[in-house]
Amino acid sequence: MSRKSFQIGDKVELLDDNVAGVVIKVEKEEVTFETSDGFEMKVPYSLIVKTEGQLDIDLQDDNLLQKLKSDLNPKRKGPSQKPKRQQPAMEVDLHIHNLIDKTSQLSNFEMLNIQLEHSRKKIEFAIEKRIKRIVFIHGVGQGVLKAELHTLFRRYDQIEFYDADYQKYGLGATEIYIYDQ
Repeated sequence: MSRKSFQIGDKVELLDDNVAGVVIKVEKEEVTFETSDGFEMKVPYSLIVKTEGQLDIDLQDDNLLQKLKSDLNPKRKGPSQKPKRQQPAMEVDLHIHNLIDKTSQLSNFEMLNIQLEHSRKKIEFAIEKRIKRIVFIHGVGQGVLKAELHTLFRRYDQIEFYDADYQKYGLGATEIYIYDQ
């Protein structure tokens, strides 16, 4: 719209919000209007529309006005949308005594392989069932299991991993996030 399209006293409304008011100042590229709450808003011409005298249709029909505005401004995507509720993380405790009954006959290497194989199965299960987050509780120890888990996680393109919530798990847990493919 050009500068001549707006005059002091015109009733206007923002296109992308339910804010209306009366024009109090017309400048080169912007219009200042006062809302019904007494606030002044300065906006470019492209963001407002006259609500009286502009169209030959009945603007008293609120549904029609909302439809016109929504057609002119498709919904924006981004932080203004309400975030989706986050699904709770699946927890996998990798302490060896939780995975098998007798550990006395096993070497450290064999126990590590059991833990890694269990982890791999849980990842595959989560991918199949579209579970987004898993927390692997591996303990602190010497860090061998944690390092091997990170190597396993790197084999998957759709996995991002990071330390799990310190307040809840301490230093002995890693959380993964599985992206859709």
